[in-house]
Amino acid sequence: MPVPGPSPAQSSLPAAAARFGTHGHGRGTDAVTGGKPALPTGPALPFGPAARPFHPVSAPAPAPVPEALPVPGEGPGGDAVAEPARAAAAATATPNPALERIMRGPSGVGTEGLFFTPRQAPSAAPPEPATAPDVPAPRPAAGGRPIPGLYHHPVPEPDPARVEEVSRRIKRWAVDEVEAYPPEWEDQFDGFSVGRYMVACHPDAPTVDHLMIATRLMVAENVVDDCYCEDHGGSPVGLGGRLLLAHTALDPVHTTAEYQSEWAQSLLSDAPRRSYRSAMEYFTRAATPSQADRYRHDMARLHMGYLAEAAWAETKYVPEVSEYLAMRQFNNFRPCPTITDTVGGYELPADLHAMPAMQRVIALAGNATTISNDLYSYTKELDSPGLHLNLPVVIAAREGLSDKEAYLKAVGIHNDLMHAFEAAAAELAVSCPDPRVVRFLRGVAVWVDGNHYWHQSNTYRYSLPDFW
Repeated sequence: MPVPGPSPAQSSLPAAAARFGTHGHGRGTDAVTGGKPALPTGPALPFGPAARPFHPVSAPAPAPVPEALPVPGEGPGGDAVAEPARAAAAATATPNPALERIMRGPSGVGTEGLFFTPRQAPSAAPPEPATAPDVPAPRPAAGGRPIPGLYHHPVPEPDPARVEEVSRRIKRWAVDEVEAYPPEWEDQFDGFSVGRYMVACHPDAPTVDHLMIATRLMVAENVVDDCYCEDHGGSPVGLGGRLLLAHTALDPVHTTAEYQSEWAQSLLSDAPRRSYRSAMEYFTRAATPSQADRYRHDMARLHMGYLAEAAWAETKYVPEVSEYLAMRQFNNFRPCPTITDTVGGYELPADLHAMPAMQRVIALAGNATTISNDLYSYTKELDSPGLHLNLPVVIAAREGLSDKEAYLKAVGIHNDLMHAFEAAAAELAVSCPDPRVVRFLRGVAVWVDGNHYWHQSNTYRYSLPDFW
């Protein structure tokens, strides 16, 4: 793809992003430009029974860490690695009442309409089996196993009917509407299991249409990442120019009449921009202006993180651990959980979303889930060409630890971030018990758990290192 402006030409981007044809001459043009029924805005959504019953997700006690989990006690920093990991694992055994309240959802006068099925009142003691509520207990993930010692909550298997329908629709969108990938990438698209991913992360979505909002945005973000940055010819060279023009598909350009049509046509010129444009069009039909602007802001954060990582790649700089963690606060999953209210069919008002305490919760959720991604994708990235930065790699390089020690220390860092996220969410729920705040916090927490479920269960993409 030609890169406008003074940015140097991209070193290895094949026509991967652009080769699927000018969209106006390809298949599905009409599907992009019209014929889609508008979704209701969040605040006006009438609540009622969903396509399937919604089972509130509780916060079960985490599984104990196996006694046999080896923790390195030799080599440089062995004890320093072992103690934080043990402490983080031990901390999982103490339930947080405020967090449990978040996971149950808002309660009190006026909140009954926030749920699709009657809620179970909390009990002082666990019920006897004969009187247990008719809510299925979480089952093990469909495949894979969790990283030993990683703090997480199991979730119920996502509704298979919804998974199938979302998977069918998203593939049709990716192939026919935006031509996001060629036939030879089909196995990778299917292996991503994005339908199962999004249904697990958004169990309270009232309709499949609402699930599709998140699913399109997730696929579009990955198209940009793959084609501009990483797997399919991406390069750090000239990335800034490409990302800026792609961002205009989310945040429209307002220019003179002479150049407006040229910019509009450019949004159809490659797969990343087509994907962003279409996904954002669907999103803004369902979102309020405040929610849409929030998302644009978070995507700008994401793109800034991409650029920091690209700059380090160009200069072959391995950042300090603190620098890497700072970059990962921007190059992370943050845009995904912050749309949980839109996908849920309601709105967390801008003033409540902008509270520093809420911003801390969202940042910690994004940071924890992104480090989880580092850990699950560790072996996949080691097998890719060149040096791929992730937290264990940076810790090993900067702190002189073995690969195993660095990986286990990264597990402890993830656990610390998870505990900080849950503590911050619980504190905010107590200090600001607005039902919309509590509902949003619950949605973010469920998203975090669903994100882990997808990483654990996606054995097509991920496998664990042989450290245990």
